[in-house]
Amino acid sequence: MATESEVHLYQKRIPIFVRSVEGKFRSFKTGILVLAYTVFFALPWVQWNRASSADQAILFDLMSKRFYIFDLVVYPQDIFWLSMLLFIAATLLFFVTGLVGRAWCGYFCFQTLWTDMFMLIEHMIQGERPARMRLYKQPWNVEKILKVGSSHFFMLLVSFWTGITFAAYFAYAPQLLHDFFTGQAADAAYITVITLTITTYVAGGIAREQICNYICPYSRFQSVMYEQDTLAVSYDTRRGEGTAGRALPKEGLRAREERQAKGHGDCIDCGFCVQVCPTGIDIRNGLQYQCISCGLCIDACNNIMDSVGFPRGLIRYDSERNLKSETPTRPHLEWKRLKVLGYAVALLLMIGALTYNIGTRSDAEVRVEKIRQPLFVKLADGSVRNRYQVHIVNKTELEETYKVEVRGIPASALDLGAVTTIRVRAGKDLLLNAKVDLPEETAEHTHEFEFMVTPNSAPKEPIVRKVGFIGGEGK
Repeated sequence: MATESEVHLYQKRIPIFVRSVEGKFRSFKTGILVLAYTVFFALPWVQWNRASSADQAILFDLMSKRFYIFDLVVYPQDIFWLSMLLFIAATLLFFVTGLVGRAWCGYFCFQTLWTDMFMLIEHMIQGERPARMRLYKQPWNVEKILKVGSSHFFMLLVSFWTGITFAAYFAYAPQLLHDFFTGQAADAAYITVITLTITTYVAGGIAREQICNYICPYSRFQSVMYEQDTLAVSYDTRRGEGTAGRALPKEGLRAREERQAKGHGDCIDCGFCVQVCPTGIDIRNGLQYQCISCGLCIDACNNIMDSVGFPRGLIRYDSERNLKSETPTRPHLEWKRLKVLGYAVALLLMIGALTYNIGTRSDAEVRVEKIRQPLFVKLADGSVRNRYQVHIVNKTELEETYKVEVRGIPASALDLGAVTTIRVRAGKDLLLNAKVDLPEETAEHTHEFEFMVTPNSAPKEPIVRKVGFIGGEGK
């Protein structure tokens, strides 16, 4: 008789007590952690001399609508740079995934970095895995309150400083810190810091792998980017299981030759690979969406293989095709694939386009718009007048003076009114009204001309904008 089984879409979290491990992947993860934290927490405090804003190397000044990145000033007109960056980031993610699976998740993801830090705090205060498991099971007492409480206190402290640092990217960091603790900061600063403190603490200190398993969409759609030649953390089933399965290294099964003679594989079923996994999976069950490809299980298995005298690589980065091959070769990056090459070409093109655009951007942004109410005015002497607005944005860190001229019509036709000197301060803009008067005969045959805005610092590099002219008959 068939029975119905209940399927749960969400599993109640089972606490994971991760064992520490040494190895090249753990060292690489630690190096990335140190580098990422150094960059994130230190950048807002790096001073950078500039004339138009606070002396801060990285500053996203929302009040002035400018982003300062060292010597680069990004204006609202450069919003398409953000689109390019997002495209580059997405393509880079796809490209890396096609080559080495979820390497981003294992080493560079913010969730991974902060979870690693919080696990390190637990390890330093509560001890190694057996001690943490024992502490978890014991009833609440002074020892448990002190150790668990201090662990979460330092997690909250790191989360709080994360929020402060994030807010410091949007304000002058020293001033923000002073205003924040004296109650003078803007409401947005307090809301931002409190929100980030709570979310960082919950994501890295409490939810942890649940974020990767149930909230992050990447784990769900990664499969469409995997191919048979994609390198992923894999367990060599044939070598590990043999024909008789795993077996503990007991009497008569310690030497590799003895195990092979009885059909047992190299896996001694120590469980070390499971104990070091931050998401708590057993890599021996095959590729799973919960695996973040951090490589810690590789370090753990290699250490065990060294201790029993077996070859390394029972768990390794390898491709599905190579694992299934009758004669597996040494794992290597197989990049000569259509999908990977497509990602690479798109990535290079967009990086090149963004680099060229930034490198060739002029120091001034000029827009000339015709005033259409009215389209033209016919003066008493029969001449025709069109009016224009000239918008000049000084993108440099120094005050600049500009000369405005016309080309394609007589120079005397341009009238800037009482304006004699066009000076724009560093990082500021200026809106200038201009009138162009042409005799009736000339106006009838003039359909367009050019404005030339020339900075005094670069007299041979005028910025030219073509505009239309409406003649006496509205043509």
